[in-house]
Amino acid sequence: MTHHVLKTSTYRLQRALLVAALFTLSACGALRPTPTQAPTLYLLAGLPGPVATAVQSKVVPPLSTLLVTPTRAASGFDSQRIIYVRDDQTLAFFAHSEWVDPPARMLGPLLVAALDHTGAFGPVVLAPAGVSGDLRLDTQIIRLQQNFHNTPSRVQFSLRAYLTDEKTRRVLAWREFSAEADATSDNAQAGVTAANQVVQEVLAQLALFVASASRLPPTD
Repeated sequence: MTHHVLKTSTYRLQRALLVAALFTLSACGALRPTPTQAPTLYLLAGLPGPVATAVQSKVVPPLSTLLVTPTRAASGFDSQRIIYVRDDQTLAFFAHSEWVDPPARMLGPLLVAALDHTGAFGPVVLAPAGVSGDLRLDTQIIRLQQNFHNTPSRVQFSLRAYLTDEKTRRVLAWREFSAEADATSDNAQAGVTAANQVVQEVLAQLALFVASASRLPPTD
């Protein structure tokens, strides 16, 4: 009899310990943070082919070395976050989509390629300020955003550019370029496709502008 009672008590104790262990594991699982979803990363793409020069000449003078300084970005547009707007005061970000690098950083090599394809310059070099050359191009992203004010949403890109004579430190020309394109859907992927479209449009405009402006006398 005593043996039976002892066996029953041992069984109940083992069962209680098992239930307690399962409860502890369940509680630990509930307290463990949920894994965050890795963002989808997107790239900016350059022009698909060479850009025609705006000025043709039979006599080819020595070509200038063009320094392209790293592109800057206005406040709010200097991160990897993909930006959209629903009102004029607030910048919002897609939760699970990002640029692989800040757009300003990705734009530098694209500018160099577009300008080099014009054939209007000698070496076109992506270089920080302080490196010597004949001409210097400074650029700043004013905005790159998907605007949900409209239906369908539209991606808007604005870029400001200054071309400076490095020898005289005088500005030869400056311009602000803007382009817009409809997104096929109201999501980040469609916005990125439209963003590449407007970036390529602005790159083509800027390349022709800089090629022409490099032949102009300096302006105040």
